[in-house]
Amino acid sequence: MKLKGAQIIVETLIEQGASTVFGYPGGQVIDIYDALYMAQDRIHHIITAHEQGASHAADGYARATGKVGVVIATSGPGATNLVTGIATAYLDSIPMVAITGNVPNSLIGRDSFQEVDITGVTMPITKHNFLVKRVEDLADTIREAFRIAKSGRPGPVLVDIPKDVQNALYEYTPQNAVKKDPIPPADDAAIETAAEMIRVAEKPYLYIGGGVITDGASEEIQALADKIDAPIGCTMMGVCAVPYTNPRWLGMEGMHGHYASSIAQNEADLIIAIGCRFSDRGTGNTAKYARNAKIIHIDIDASELCKNITVELGITGSIREVITKLIDTVEPQSHSVWMARIKKLVDYTQELEKQDPEQLTPFTAIDAIAEVADGNTIIATDVGQHQMWTAQHYPFQTPRTFISSGGLGTMGFGLGAAIGAATATGKKTVLITGDGSFGMNLNELATAVTNQTPVVVFIMNNGVLGMVRQWQTLFYQKHYSNTTLNRQTDFVKLAEAFGMPGYRAMNLTELKEILPKAFATSGPVLIDCAIDCDAFVLPMLPPGGSIDDIIVDLAEV
Repeated sequence: MKLKGAQIIVETLIEQGASTVFGYPGGQVIDIYDALYMAQDRIHHIITAHEQGASHAADGYARATGKVGVVIATSGPGATNLVTGIATAYLDSIPMVAITGNVPNSLIGRDSFQEVDITGVTMPITKHNFLVKRVEDLADTIREAFRIAKSGRPGPVLVDIPKDVQNALYEYTPQNAVKKDPIPPADDAAIETAAEMIRVAEKPYLYIGGGVITDGASEEIQALADKIDAPIGCTMMGVCAVPYTNPRWLGMEGMHGHYASSIAQNEADLIIAIGCRFSDRGTGNTAKYARNAKIIHIDIDASELCKNITVELGITGSIREVITKLIDTVEPQSHSVWMARIKKLVDYTQELEKQDPEQLTPFTAIDAIAEVADGNTIIATDVGQHQMWTAQHYPFQTPRTFISSGGLGTMGFGLGAAIGAATATGKKTVLITGDGSFGMNLNELATAVTNQTPVVVFIMNNGVLGMVRQWQTLFYQKHYSNTTLNRQTDFVKLAEAFGMPGYRAMNLTELKEILPKAFATSGPVLIDCAIDCDAFVLPMLPPGGSIDDIIVDLAEV
């Protein structure tokens, strides 16, 4: 059957399994929105308050489900407003398809109204992008975008479609949803080498990243750790990959990681790095990183091997397949002395992180949230101190329940992402944010209210840009340049103005009274929670520092 290009776009999205899309209409996508209107019984569209919020919502949708998130925006400023969201997805390897409209082919390159070369703009922050100049190529291009987005190391793909292509007629033939590209099997000889390196190691350490979650390899990781008698640490992107109750789980390491996980990695004689990329926030000074360890690096992306850290053995392939083969190949190991050392590190870490259970602190606030949440509650964050406190302390039990911007560190990410995650799963989603981050995209409260999205917005309100202020305190002689906000915004009244309940907690007793009410609310709700502006994220590696410079007490500075 012959359809307009805009209808082909919508039919192909449905064909590829996109049941919900996010976006904002405009002149160069009005035909797409007309096609969405006619197909509204088969595909749901959520209009956000801003295109950036839509891109973060598509991202959160993808993180919570593993499916490809879809966002639609018009040309010019609509398209450029997606850029931060696309870059956020790119740095964290999140599958997304962004569809933008553009001026007609005849006007491209003439500085037409709202014309931007968005394929040129986004080339460095997409896995691939397309400018579709012929309607004959439209359906197959969208299919290719989905294939690229979810194959191998996932990531965002942009498809830019001129208005005349959207209006042209062409025959549409439905097809099945595209499948991921098959992953070449890992080299068996490399598996054997890895097994031998594990056999001779006395202090092995599993270091896992977001790739473990992407490949659904949580159970395999735990089985390998049990078989080789090793602890498990993680990057920030790997925080929810293993239940916090696993006795081998040390949690996040790196700049703001737990003392136990960071020290254990430093003392290990073999690091098995799985689905991570050795970010500078994880390694610190690379010249001093893991000086006593040999490293096995397992990743689906061969370009990551030896990119930031030189390793003794790199293995490319599906993480789940590689770990399964390793489990089958390696002999059972026992490292009683090493695990006794790990226990001492864990005990010391718990002592360092102990806080007065009667006082309102970041950790007791997180504990209070966890008491009313369950193991499947999705926790989203923005970026800053609250993000690190959450990554350090929240008791995650299930993969895909921690949604946070890692690589790009995007303030303002959280609310859109929480809306996307809650929309995708129907689950109660908690956004833990700071007053600085929240101020960047708080307009998306309108989206949550309109759709009655089950999001609990929890603001750790300390009146400052906390993470930057922490650096100013420690390294810039307390020169608090533009980090004390002095804003007079009443977040409770703001929530009410948007049409949702708002609460304020000034102490732990009030917070514990409020949280059950907030969780009992079916739609969105906001809690403004007072936090001390001098509460710091510790431990901390100073910028450019190594594990030798770890700060665990402000008295050391």
